[in-house]
Order: sequence, then C-alpha cells, then structure tokens
Amino acid sequence: MDRPLSGTRILAFVGDIYEDLELWYPKLRLIEAGAEVVVAGPEAETLYRGKNGYPCTSDAAIADMQADRFDGLLVPGGFMPDKLRRDAKVLDLVRQFDAACKLIAAICHGGWIPISAGVYQGVRVTGSLGIKDDLVNADAIWEDDAVVVDRHFVSSRKPDDLPEFCRGMLEVLTSR
Repeated sequence: MDRPLSGTRILAFVGDIYEDLELWYPKLRLIEAGAEVVVAGPEAETLYRGKNGYPCTSDAAIADMQADRFDGLLVPGGFMPDKLRRDAKVLDLVRQFDAACKLIAAICHGGWIPISAGVYQGVRVTGSLGIKDDLVNADAIWEDDAVVVDRHFVSSRKPDDLPEFCRGMLEVLTSR
C-alpha cells in the first residue's frame, strides 16, 4: 500500500458541535496515507459530540500543542470554530503554521479560525457560503469552488467537497 505521508504529523482541532464528516473523513484519509493525526480539543481525553452526534475523544489539549511538532493543521467546520477562534492559543498556533508555510486546511465554517488569526489576507479561499462575507471582509480572495489550493492553504465549502479537499491536502503535503 502506498503511504506517501509516512512520518507526517497533522494536528486537527475538535470541540463541541464539530461537523462530524469534516473531521473524520480527512482524519481517516490522512491516516490511510500514512500520517499520524493528533486531535486536540479544549481539554485532553475528553469526549466531544459532532453536529450529527458522532463522538470524538481528543488525544490532547490545544494548550499543550506546539506547531513545530506538526507538518499541517486540519480545521473542520460545524459550530466548533466559532468558539475555538476565541482561544488565543488556537490563533497563535494558526499563525505559527502560517509563518512556517505549513498546511492549513479549513473546510466549511472552519475558515473562521484562520480569519480570526489574520492569516487569510490576500489568500485565495473558499468556504461555506455562510462565511463568504467574513472571508471577503478578512481580505481573502473568494472563489466558489469545491477546493481552493493557494500555497500552503487548502479550503473547501462543505461535506460534499471532502474528496477534493483531501486531494488538496495530499497535494500540499506531498509537494514538500
């Protein structure tokens, strides 16, 4: 089996009311490609429920995470990003991933977190139509496509775009 991401570590955010498919589909796809995925939430080893009720137990606490230990960041949507973007540590991590030109992959409402971190200025992105105005107001360049890849940024609109979103993440991670 081809495992092009062997030795790659990805940080994924989780919190209450995350979008179930937008966390699990990419997480499993990344693992299938050989990556190690660490899921961090506000607290370690805590059960979080998705919008559709699917549970996810965090591996670690966001407060304990260090960007230099990872090759990329996965930011699922749901209502979770609206709460997590108020956490200074979350925003600092996103800024560190950006400064190091490491993957920042956000889908649907996940784009709220890079917006609040101030890293989307001049970046071509997509996201849920519900946050289109927020993306534009953050000086991002809006595109209505299933996936947009701009340097180390990968973004998608909704769960239906997950196949393209995962291909975009793999493209960025394997081109390093």
